[in-house]
Amino acid sequence: MRPDTPAENVDHAAEAARLERTAGLYPEDAETLLLRAAAHLELSGDRPSATKLYDRLLSSAADSQGLENPSLVRALKASNLWEYGHEAEARAIIDGVRTASPRDPAPWVIAAESLEAHDELEAAHETFTEGARLLLTDVAEPPYSTHPLLYGRHRVRRMLGLPHDEWDALADTLHTMPVSLDELHDPKRVWSLGSDNPADLQAEISRLRAELGAYREALSRPFPVAMLHWPADELTELLEAYPSLSAEYPSYEDHLATTEAALRELAASGTPNLGVVRGTVPSYEAFAASEGASPADATLLPQYATTLAARGRAVAWPPQRGAACWCGSDRPYERCHGENIAADR
Repeated sequence: MRPDTPAENVDHAAEAARLERTAGLYPEDAETLLLRAAAHLELSGDRPSATKLYDRLLSSAADSQGLENPSLVRALKASNLWEYGHEAEARAIIDGVRTASPRDPAPWVIAAESLEAHDELEAAHETFTEGARLLLTDVAEPPYSTHPLLYGRHRVRRMLGLPHDEWDALADTLHTMPVSLDELHDPKRVWSLGSDNPADLQAEISRLRAELGAYREALSRPFPVAMLHWPADELTELLEAYPSLSAEYPSYEDHLATTEAALRELAASGTPNLGVVRGTVPSYEAFAASEGASPADATLLPQYATTLAARGRAVAWPPQRGAACWCGSDRPYERCHGENIAADR
């Protein structure tokens, strides 16, 4: 069940409770599942309970579980707090998100849109621009995940009456809907809703349909085509338990090289939305048991990768410029497995 499902078609409170229970069964996926639960709570109108879930996630950052994206959780918490009267706290959290300079575009977009929703257009513009400058400087082809950053910045600049710059032009080229971004983001559109002229109203309906089409396209993008990566210690444990899988993984170095090569081949063939998922032996064994199969069966490996991706475990490939390599080396991707393609990005 997607959180964007209309309230009249789903019991959002019940769905949130179901997701919380599922998070208890799959602690490795708790972050993704609890964020979805919080979204349902917001849609149900129970914003204080959503805040409690965000706080629960943030408190886990101090223990052994940690968080994959604490800035995203903080940005969502700030946006939620502002909606039920906690403006000062929301502003402070947003300032903290900006100071943290996350390498993921989502926190920037959420923080900026929260400011925009409360008519803080100058601050929203600054936030969109900071994120774009951090993530897109010297990037030849903006990753799909950064498109909302460019679109949001374009929208706010139109409302502020600012002239187009290079990033606005880039946003125009990335936008593929029949109605242009300039038309979608025209501040005068709101006035047409009060017009008595049927032609004005029909034109606005066409614009809204195009905007809704873009939104649905973003929501309906498939899960990433994900390659399975075993960290070194996990691969050692896997091969000790199931020696027959050595045919798939002759060595750790070969595993890394094969994974990167497969990702590049998929990208060259035009496959979009690529990602990497990290496997663990306990998780893989549990998956095999759920399928009624032996973990030694190599045909389970791609199914396991797809299942992890469907549960929100995929990390986008290639990583953002300056981000750590997917292999876990802690070196920037450009100086690790992405060294030979850095010039093409």
